[in-house]
Amino acid sequence: MIEPKCDLTLGTLPLTYRFLFTGFLLVIGLGLCMAGAQIMLTHGMADGKPGLSMNDIVYSYYGNRSGSKLEAALTGKMKDKAPAEVNFTLIKWVRDGAPVAEWDKVRPLLEKNCGTCHDAESGLPEVTKLDVVTSLAEVDHGASISTLTRVSHIHLFGIGFIFMFVGAIFGLAEFNQFWKLVLISTPFAFLVLDVASWWLTKFWPGCAWITMIGGMGYSLAAMVMFATSFAQMWLPRWTKK
Repeated sequence: MIEPKCDLTLGTLPLTYRFLFTGFLLVIGLGLCMAGAQIMLTHGMADGKPGLSMNDIVYSYYGNRSGSKLEAALTGKMKDKAPAEVNFTLIKWVRDGAPVAEWDKVRPLLEKNCGTCHDAESGLPEVTKLDVVTSLAEVDHGASISTLTRVSHIHLFGIGFIFMFVGAIFGLAEFNQFWKLVLISTPFAFLVLDVASWWLTKFWPGCAWITMIGGMGYSLAAMVMFATSFAQMWLPRWTKK
C-alpha cells in the first residue's frame, strides 16, 4: 500500500520546523534514555544483581515473599552503603520480627548510615522513623495497589502524549503507508501491554515476561520513527530546497 502523494513532508519542512522537531526528538530521546537508566538502577537491582532480569520484575511487582523489603535492600542494592556488621545487626533485627524494644539500638545505626539519603526531601522511605522501617520489615509483597494505580496513570498519560507527538512528526515521513500505520500504532499498543503486565505480575509472577515484551516493543518502534525522522529532515537525499 502506497500513501497518496503529499506535498508536505519532513524533507520539505521549513528550517524553523526542522529545528523545532529535531530539538523535541532529541530531548525526548534523552528522556527515554534516562528512564531506561532509572529502571536499571531501581527495578534492575531488585534481586541485588546488575541488569534487568525476570527476577527483578517479579520482585518489583509480586514481591520477594521469602523475606522483607528491608532485608532485600540490605543484601542487595544497599549492601555497600553500610559496614557489614551494621547490615548484620539490622538483618537480625528484621528476622527477629523488628521488636520495638530494640529500636533505641537500631535507630542510631539507621541515622548514621541511611539518614543522609533517606530524608524528607529525597522522596525515599524515611527509615529513621519507626513506623516506616517496621513496614519495610514486613514480608515483601511488591508494589502496592495504590502505587500501581499512581504509576499506571502517570505512564499512560505522559508516555501517551510523547508518542502522539513523535507519531505526528513521523507521520510527515515518506514511508510505506501500511508500515507507517503499524509503527505509529505500535507504541500505544505496547504501552498498554506494558502497564497491564505490571498488574498481571502483581498477582501472577509468571506474567513477568510480558513486561519485557512491552518495553522492547515500544522502544524498537520509537527508534525506527526517531531514526527515520532525523534522516528525512537532514540527509541530502530527502531534503529539498
